[in-house]
Amino acid sequence: MSSNVNQASAGMGAARPGAAAEPAPYLEPSFLRRLGWLDWVFALLLAVGAGVALTRYGNWMNGYDKAVLIASVPTFALLGWHWKPVRLLMVVLAVLALSALQLYQGQLARAEQAFFLKYFLSSQSAILWMSALVFLSTLFYWGGLLARSATGYSIGHKLCWAAVALGFTGLLVRWYESYLIGTDIGHIPISNLYEVFVLFTLITSLFYLYYEGRYATRALGPFVMLVVSAAVGFLLWYTVSRNAQEIQPLVPALQSWWMKIHVPANFIGYGTFALAAMVAVAYLLKQKGILAERLPALEVLDDVMYKAIAIGFAFFTIATILGALWAAEAWGGYWSWDPKETWALIVWLNYAAWLHMRLMKGLRGTMAAWWALVGLLVTTFAFLGVNMFLSGLHSYGEL
Repeated sequence: MSSNVNQASAGMGAARPGAAAEPAPYLEPSFLRRLGWLDWVFALLLAVGAGVALTRYGNWMNGYDKAVLIASVPTFALLGWHWKPVRLLMVVLAVLALSALQLYQGQLARAEQAFFLKYFLSSQSAILWMSALVFLSTLFYWGGLLARSATGYSIGHKLCWAAVALGFTGLLVRWYESYLIGTDIGHIPISNLYEVFVLFTLITSLFYLYYEGRYATRALGPFVMLVVSAAVGFLLWYTVSRNAQEIQPLVPALQSWWMKIHVPANFIGYGTFALAAMVAVAYLLKQKGILAERLPALEVLDDVMYKAIAIGFAFFTIATILGALWAAEAWGGYWSWDPKETWALIVWLNYAAWLHMRLMKGLRGTMAAWWALVGLLVTTFAFLGVNMFLSGLHSYGEL
């Protein structure tokens, strides 16, 4: 398996003796011509869904929200065309979220009255199910690794997908619940630590599932799901200790459309940086001969680590720029050397240096892995440590 992946990741190499010649790239049909009827049906369903959403909920949307909804149709169509499994996820999310909305009947009190809402589909219930499934997925992935069990890997894989489905359902339903509390309170659920930890869990899990399919190996699941489980553990502690699941009105600084694009971009960066760090752990263990035969080749691990950091850096850069624009609107200046801003810059410089050394100096091996692992510590402090130990303009997110 690993040799095939290595050949694929290395680009076009010499043909194997006796193997059929690869078709020249210019003879292959264009991307659109390779799409089948199911691809176009999927895109049509997205367009119909967006149209229904505009018709039913357009009165609750401003111009920006409507533009994002319309733009999401080609965006998610391209995603579904490129990564087929995500299409089923979107269908499941639509069914579960719309079922929850129907069960509410416009009354938030039904969260405690309707059986399926109380135990499965209210935002809090769905997120609790997500948490349980993440822990179970981690256990089965580790069982698959230690026992060399394809069944363990398969169950862990399915549980991870189920956790993602219920987590996203929880966020979508929570969005609707916020509007049931009051139209002036309703907001996208990415505004506090509770909500963004759910977002981090989902983004990290989704990126892992993508790389799992891309490299045809499930042996990284035990490592990546460890950091996801740690995030869920913090989420549960934070929920119990602070009653954090309660939906609160947005503080004035967050009442901006910038939040809707800045926060997701930021957490794509956080999620992929965390994924890269856990792949680095697998790299270092394999290099030391621990579980060596059960892990992918070092070249594969190195490639996943590099691609995760490259994607994370791109999105984190976008998030930093968006954050500066948001700060200019909210506080009158693009940069104020607030502790959160300062540590965001430190994170950016850290991964900029990593990528520079990789591309210009050929950084590989132990040094790259340890650097990626230390990068997670820097990122964690920027994400949580600043909130815990420092204060500033971002104090609305403190613990």
